[in-house]
Amino acid sequence: MDGFRFEFPCKDPMPDNPKEGADGPSGLVTGDPKTTDNFTAKKKFGGEPGKRYKVTLRFRGVVEPMMYKEGQSVGEYFYVGGVKNNATYNIYQISVSSPKSHYFLNRQDSVGHRIFTLDYTQTIEIDGGAEVVFFGDGQNGRMITNYKKLVVPEIAPAPAPFNGQFIQVDVLDVKE
Repeated sequence: MDGFRFEFPCKDPMPDNPKEGADGPSGLVTGDPKTTDNFTAKKKFGGEPGKRYKVTLRFRGVVEPMMYKEGQSVGEYFYVGGVKNNATYNIYQISVSSPKSHYFLNRQDSVGHRIFTLDYTQTIEIDGGAEVVFFGDGQNGRMITNYKKLVVPEIAPAPAPFNGQFIQVDVLDVKE
């Protein structure tokens, strides 16, 4: 899980002078944009079965906003539990099989044609041997482009901007 990267690449090349709030086609789409603009990666968490670990994660990236409901906001971007509250903006989600839980990473109070950088940490609980699922869903085959050409220092392709959106997940600490 350390170093896992959610990526939504843009299909088209990044223009020299992109328009404010520009959107573009997702490079993930291989068919119906409502069913193929997504990805899932499954990882097995280490540790000893039967033990619960507190795992501190750092999230860094360039994303568009998404709204969620029926869960709990923790900080500016992290959301515990709940469901999506919009049918067109990108979803970044981590699910843990034990203790059963899920988290969203790009929470905002409203959606819109804007892009921003993330850099925050959050501690979650994961039982030894649990499955951790990383799920990204663009929902409609389009995305807000990195029209501001934002760069996250120390994260590839820095110093160049990534042509699309991403979140990199780094494990900072694991404690029993």
